[in-house]
Amino acid sequence: STEVIEHLAKRLPEVGGCCMQMEDELASINAVIGASLVGVKAMTATSGPGISLMTETISMAANLEIPFVFADVMRNGPGTGFVTEPHHNDLGLIRFAGNGEFQVIALAPMNCQELFDLTITAFNFAETYRCPVFIISDAYLGHLHESVNIPSKEAILKKVIVRELPSENTMKFSYKDVNTGEYIIPKSPILGTDHCPLMFLHQPHRPEGMVYRKSLEFTEMLFEKILTNIDELSLTEEYELDDAEIVIISYGLPVRASYRAVDFARKEGIKVGIFRLITVWPFPDEKVKEIVKDVKAIIVPELNYTGVIAEQVERVTQLEIPIIRIPKVCELHHPDEILKVIKEVVK
Repeated sequence: STEVIEHLAKRLPEVGGCCMQMEDELASINAVIGASLVGVKAMTATSGPGISLMTETISMAANLEIPFVFADVMRNGPGTGFVTEPHHNDLGLIRFAGNGEFQVIALAPMNCQELFDLTITAFNFAETYRCPVFIISDAYLGHLHESVNIPSKEAILKKVIVRELPSENTMKFSYKDVNTGEYIIPKSPILGTDHCPLMFLHQPHRPEGMVYRKSLEFTEMLFEKILTNIDELSLTEEYELDDAEIVIISYGLPVRASYRAVDFARKEGIKVGIFRLITVWPFPDEKVKEIVKDVKAIIVPELNYTGVIAEQVERVTQLEIPIIRIPKVCELHHPDEILKVIKEVVK
């Protein structure tokens, strides 16, 4: 995450932006929220311990539907850990970051090109769904050097959702249409403009911004405005799945070794494929159910001991299919390790 701020400090002023180095994590996340409230697209970057300190403000931003982007360059823990080693131990943390209940969006690049491309996607998702959006990488991907194709400024701007003022007759916050049952997400109100709530309350609130005692309905809105759009949010990739009897489900850096392992296995006649999660949260339950309905086994390589994604797969499949975990901490999977597990499953 240090390199993120180093680059932004140089690059943002060149394109009319502003980079601020705050005194600590609490100041950083609150500065991001303040910037977003006045209509500026904003982001911050940190890892493990930094996110732990920021969770209170993350939950507040989710409550107030303030869009922002968070680059989480995951490193070893608990505590300080090894700061230059990868450990995807933040996966569960960002899903349940802060008090209360709400949904976040998390995107998992697997290379430097996707770090660039998915940052644009992350900001677009934040603007559209008015929620925290995480770009999750790790210590290795964060230090990786690869060629990146950067489109022209004009091509990039065509992809970008621009922050616009909401119309005067719209609500300030999301709500459920009583006639259609659809969840409506208005454009973000901007402080200093005519269309702005009288106050930004940290409590459950009505669409116009006043206190709302029916907390269940408010919490349902925070969930369903995301989950009812999961088809648009759920970015995935399929590889060699047409006839696959074994499916690898993974995300981020572990997918790179998985591709090599699948290619080796296919050369030996083993029918194995990959279902890659680009969007990790919200988890694509229905897509996973469809992909694995006829397979004999599922393999889940992860850079954590807990098996955060494996637990989601187990929940979705109800343990009706054998699920083999391949945990790693502070080191990457080697294709041969994954290939060995594939062969053991075949036996």
